[in-house]
Amino acid sequence: MAMRRLLLPVIAVALCGTAIGAAASLPFATAGLGAARVVIPRCTTGSLSVAQNLSGNNVISVTVSGLPSACAGATLQAAVNNGSVSSSGSATIPGGGGSVTVILASAVAASTTEQTDLVVVGP
Repeated sequence: MAMRRLLLPVIAVALCGTAIGAAASLPFATAGLGAARVVIPRCTTGSLSVAQNLSGNNVISVTVSGLPSACAGATLQAAVNNGSVSSSGSATIPGGGGSVTVILASAVAASTTEQTDLVVVGP
């Protein structure tokens, strides 16, 4: 009887470990919902230049250059975050590529720790 009392917790722990191990082996899809994987083509893999345009000590827009013509018609979204305030905006990339200026919804105070994120949606 004492052996059964000891064996029961050991079996319970083993079953829980098996369930956790099975859940940990499920694959994650990073490019879409469900268990499928979707390849998303990119219009650029090259370097882009980013310049923040200031009004006083505030970033009011971001100019991105080096956009290839393959990105023409796509929407460029830019967001600036200084750690306490963030703002974003978007603009359409012109037909020949080149550069585009994204005007932010509200000014963000320039700081040494700010971050600028870019996303191209489309074409």
